[in-house]
Amino acid sequence: MARALYIHWPFCLKKCPYCDFNSHVRDGVDYAAWQDALIADMDFEAELAGGEALTSIFFGGGTPSLMPPSLVAGLIEHAAQKWGFAPDVEITLEANPSSVEAAKFSDLALAGVNRISLGLQSLDNDQLAFLGRLHSVEESLAALEIAQNAFKRVSFDLIYARPGQTVGQWRSELGRALGFGTDHLSLYQLTIEPNTRFATDVRRGVFSPLDDDPSADLFEVTRELTAAAGLPAYEVSNHAFEGQESRHNLTYWRYQDYIGIGPGAHGRRGGKATLRHKKPENWLDQVASAGHGIKETRSLDLAEQASEGLLMGLRLAEGINAAQFGERFGFRTADMIDAQRFKLMQDLGLAWAEKGRIGLTARGMPVLDGLLGEIVKTELVSP
Repeated sequence: MARALYIHWPFCLKKCPYCDFNSHVRDGVDYAAWQDALIADMDFEAELAGGEALTSIFFGGGTPSLMPPSLVAGLIEHAAQKWGFAPDVEITLEANPSSVEAAKFSDLALAGVNRISLGLQSLDNDQLAFLGRLHSVEESLAALEIAQNAFKRVSFDLIYARPGQTVGQWRSELGRALGFGTDHLSLYQLTIEPNTRFATDVRRGVFSPLDDDPSADLFEVTRELTAAAGLPAYEVSNHAFEGQESRHNLTYWRYQDYIGIGPGAHGRRGGKATLRHKKPENWLDQVASAGHGIKETRSLDLAEQASEGLLMGLRLAEGINAAQFGERFGFRTADMIDAQRFKLMQDLGLAWAEKGRIGLTARGMPVLDGLLGEIVKTELVSP
């Protein structure tokens, strides 16, 4: 089973209006104290879940590219001492494409980062301003060029289905993005999350989100253009050349064990779900008093694990191997999937079943959440 390590860096220079991630703005950060605390959190997990080499590390946030490269290097080195690395270990760091952060890319590569994920978000300066981003398109493209020279693997994010966005506009923007030659793209539809500034803006009538039908048209264009460029969707919002999929994220979607440290980080290890304290100060206090930042550890029975695994696995274009999945958790396919509803979804062209695998079609993916609620049984019954 794959072993992955997620490290959460919670700090940003500014909170983006669409963001509901665990990110915080602070006037100053004691990097030495944070390194000590993250290492203590890591040590705690290594005692419980050691003995297996890491296949991936992912620095997420927040804005991990604000971390000093020496801090990143120290955490990577410590993880190597505690777990060891698989020969092809993937070490990803999320970065904003500002000139200040791009200046760190060479040092981050020397620290051991071999994959970078850039938050470009748009190739239009007006849209970047709408999204609350601090960088310009010109900075983005300069940072992208630096990243492609510094790292073996480069991905970047774009947000589409923005208010008023047309198919023609998105075709042009995505076509330009595909011309940059990266091996991976994460293409997310703008969603209005609760407790964000955008949620307040929509409630006050500042802007209206794009309707479902135009959003679906943009999703189809996304699938069409990325597939034609050789980067088909391997997950709802993620596209890659063959072999360049995010190994770390595949660990989540294939429901394999992963460790999460840092404020607000989630983990799954040995049938247990872990959750760290979200507020940075509370997490630091917990580490100081208990030697770890855990707020909650909860045992998951096989039924809950199977349900979570289904919800994650059906996000993937590869779907799931129903027999292997059932054997892993002790459930037959009939115990997990409503056969009648699934057949209806097949007839509607929203789901597929082939050679023992089941999954959702390209038409089914845009309505993923609704379909999962229809076909995955909410209460699994053991055979």
